[in-house]
Amino acid sequence: MKTPKELKVKPIRNGTVIDHITANRALNVLKILDLPNGEAAVTIAMNVKSSQMEKKDIVKIEGRELKSKEVDKIALIAPQATINIVRDYEIAEKGKVELTNKVKGILKCPNPNCITNANEPVKTQFYVMEKEPVTLRCYHCERMMVEEDIESQFRL
Repeated sequence: MKTPKELKVKPIRNGTVIDHITANRALNVLKILDLPNGEAAVTIAMNVKSSQMEKKDIVKIEGRELKSKEVDKIALIAPQATINIVRDYEIAEKGKVELTNKVKGILKCPNPNCITNANEPVKTQFYVMEKEPVTLRCYHCERMMVEEDIESQFRL
């Protein structure tokens, strides 16, 4: 009897690996990063078994290192994610995403009566009330946002 071959994803030379993404949210991460955009090769693994989480998603991006604002957005929908910067096939930097206490200019307030939705030169700002599950409160109108509201703004 033949031994089954294990298929492995090709390692990347330079780029970013986003690991420990909440299961079934990899496509939302792609939307946040505006991928695929024709430049970077992207590899996605979804619903992969994990020892830390029951299931997780992984995104590999060849030839691109993430900006801090992009990492802040990922923290909103995948607060347990880790970011690995790869250079010459080696992990050069490794870190966890971290949700800050305030989220500025990333999300739209769901309250249609909020001043941020009234064509005024006011940027959105939210206080982080809970980090797990993510719950935010609008600085201007105090409307609460839960994970589902946040994720809907990044959904494909």
